[in-house]
Amino acid sequence: MRYTPTLKLSTRLVAFVTVIVISAMFILFIGGTLSFKRLGQDYLDHYLVGIVDVVDREMEEPDAAYSMQRWMPKMLQASNIVEMKLSNKSGIVYRFKDTSPQIDPNRLYEKTFVLERNEGYRIEFKSLPPYIGYSYSMEAMWSITLAVVLIIFCLARGVRWLKEQLMGSEMLEERGRMILAGQVEAHAKGDEREWPYTASEALDVLIEELQDARQERSRFDTFIRTHTFLDKLTGTANRVLFDNKLESALHESGARGGVLLIRIDEWEQVCDVNDKQVTDGFIIEVGQVLSNIVQRYPDVIFSRYYEADFAVFIPHQGTKDIATLAAQCLRQLSKLTPPEPLEPDNWCHIGVTMYVEGERHSQVMDETETALKSAQLERINNWSRYPKLNKNELDRGSVRWRTLLDKALLPENLVIFVQRCYLMSERGQANELHREIFTRIQDPDKGLLKSSRFMPAVEQVGYQALMDQSVLKVVLTSLKESTQPINYSVNLSVPPFANKQHFKWFRSELLQLSTQHRAQLAFEFPEGHLIAHLDYMRPVAKMLRGLGCKVIAGQAGRTIVSTHYIKDLKVNYIKLHRSLIKKIDQRHENQLFVRSLIGACGDSPTQVIAVGVETKQEKNTLIELGINGYQGRYFDEEQQIIPLPDQKAKAVKTESVVKVGRRNRWRKSNS
Repeated sequence: MRYTPTLKLSTRLVAFVTVIVISAMFILFIGGTLSFKRLGQDYLDHYLVGIVDVVDREMEEPDAAYSMQRWMPKMLQASNIVEMKLSNKSGIVYRFKDTSPQIDPNRLYEKTFVLERNEGYRIEFKSLPPYIGYSYSMEAMWSITLAVVLIIFCLARGVRWLKEQLMGSEMLEERGRMILAGQVEAHAKGDEREWPYTASEALDVLIEELQDARQERSRFDTFIRTHTFLDKLTGTANRVLFDNKLESALHESGARGGVLLIRIDEWEQVCDVNDKQVTDGFIIEVGQVLSNIVQRYPDVIFSRYYEADFAVFIPHQGTKDIATLAAQCLRQLSKLTPPEPLEPDNWCHIGVTMYVEGERHSQVMDETETALKSAQLERINNWSRYPKLNKNELDRGSVRWRTLLDKALLPENLVIFVQRCYLMSERGQANELHREIFTRIQDPDKGLLKSSRFMPAVEQVGYQALMDQSVLKVVLTSLKESTQPINYSVNLSVPPFANKQHFKWFRSELLQLSTQHRAQLAFEFPEGHLIAHLDYMRPVAKMLRGLGCKVIAGQAGRTIVSTHYIKDLKVNYIKLHRSLIKKIDQRHENQLFVRSLIGACGDSPTQVIAVGVETKQEKNTLIELGINGYQGRYFDEEQQIIPLPDQKAKAVKTESVVKVGRRNRWRKSNS
């Protein structure tokens, strides 16, 4: 980068002009002073020559020595002569010395003359220097004083005029500094006073074109993601996105949930009888009804699976919740008036099935198809569930969940796991970026529960703030006690920040940390929730950046959203959703999505990280796509850090298997 002067142009020019003028005045002052001094000495020499002529003529008379004693002292005193000596080869003929002046002898002006008419005689003078005893006189120096004042006034006016003329150049230079500092949006339009005008106007045009190009690129990226994963008519997910999410969920540990398949019967006949506007309007109406019903469930995927089929993927829900949802969908759809030739009481059927970890995608969809055909046999609007034994069912009502969470979410009862996240350097080396925090709770019946199992219940009972506070207290305590500089990434929920008290508590906790500890923290927020609540998340992101923490948008790609938040919130990292990474080497549509997101971050410092990498093929594909970092079980497994697993193991070992009793008096406890 080129060197940029620290001083402004006007400051440099004003300093140059001021130095030139002051230097000229100083030179003139010194020259005038020397001239005055020289004039005074010449005048004194001329006066002394006159005295020497008088003495030379008097010495021709016989009684000169006696007559000089009468008139010489008065003349010498009047001429400010302190000492005079008239001498010849024989000695001093006449000497005069005035003791009244109190002056340093070294300052006296000395001059020696030789008498022309009287050979062998010489006369020496010591007189007061010229202008001694004179003080400043307005009457004598008014012209010089006026000249100096006039020069200073003209200099001040000239400097002021020069600054006014160069103000536009300074404003243009300052605007350039702000643009180089990254504040392009705030200084996109220049001030009218900027100069040179052509440079300012050219900068305005270039910034406007740059913003248009960025918006066009963002629209193009959104267009790619939208047409890859969204249905054009309803705006919901298409079959590709639905299959990706379902297949990815089936490979997750402890996955469970339900799938609904809603079908409009005899759709081909409907299209033959009605025009396209009527059929499209009815599809949109059905999609809106179903979307309004399912959106209250977290992590739900609603898709237009086929032309007249809708599919709903609801993870982490039990049989009762799925049955309630199916009945509610059927009840709301029955209120619609279907187009001809559909029968009002026999046009909509729903197939339901439950899934668990390890099942195949094709098997789950075949089960929903079988259940749907079973519902069609009833010849009325109906829903049917595929008969299936689910051994991992974990149905709880809100009261039971609340009872469990009240105890499990206490800071001392939380179980914390971490997984390393790596960032690639320019040389291709993987360096540890941070360790992501994963929270698990202890269930007396099922053991450790992952967050994917209990987070829907946490959201249902409104315990997000309680959970975030407990997790943050545990992490901050561990961070303060740790002697190693380890970076942590903490997942936080977005809705609690709508409460100002929660925001103030969060800020207070961070302010109690040192600068070094704050720099070790990063906070992840789900991308979908971040966009939905962008208004009150802007101050949160700004506060975190100001305190030195990192801001991460997690689960990117789970929903299709615009990427304008990248510049708005200035996030440091974006973590891709696991469903995009699963078998990405075989899914070109996912590669297109990832490439589009990386391109959207190309003109910003935001870096993209892949989460859930489990195979070498996935890693190689992501590196080819230009990913900045990765995280997953292929690189590192989750490790428990709080409480340490060794502590529990030791506790188990210290317990005696055989109890000391009456029949076992001879046995001793292992403890």
